[in-house]
Amino acid sequence: GSALPSVEVRVVAPDGGDMPTGEPGEIWVRGYNVTHGYLDDPASTAEAIDPDGWLHTGDIGHLDQHGNLAITDRLKDLFIVGGFNVSPAEVEQVMSGHPAVSEVAEIGVPDERLGEVGRAYVIPQPGASADPDEIGAWLRGRMANFKVPRSIAVVDTLPRNATGKVQKTELRAAYDEGE
Repeated sequence: GSALPSVEVRVVAPDGGDMPTGEPGEIWVRGYNVTHGYLDDPASTAEAIDPDGWLHTGDIGHLDQHGNLAITDRLKDLFIVGGFNVSPAEVEQVMSGHPAVSEVAEIGVPDERLGEVGRAYVIPQPGASADPDEIGAWLRGRMANFKVPRSIAVVDTLPRNATGKVQKTELRAAYDEGE
């Protein structure tokens, strides 16, 4: 949607420059209704709000030609494969189009050669057999190879919080512990 009157919105590249229309970057906001900081936590305030008053939201999004903002991901969920940024939300959206996939969540996991690679967790459609190799091959025809998860686990459930949001921190912890 569009920003409220007297509220500024920027979509910013890692170097602090503005991203072109339609290109994703971190969302920064500034205005009368934006928090001035964290109570009794100057370190967190300095990390989140720059000296010019811009709140670095940690959300990824883009502005369209009319100035409308679309939020697409969380900055902390992005991972880098061989120097290329991967948005799990983008990969999840494409994977959700596979006929055997009911739900999917992706995280970045360490890789000796590439730094990080994707690992997807798939809940199959009822009665469907989700074959990780077949899903991977299907994805290769729909996205750049570096975005295709290097491993796909078929699971019965995904960890969720009370509002139903997938808890990727729990997926990362389970992966780190050897699942």
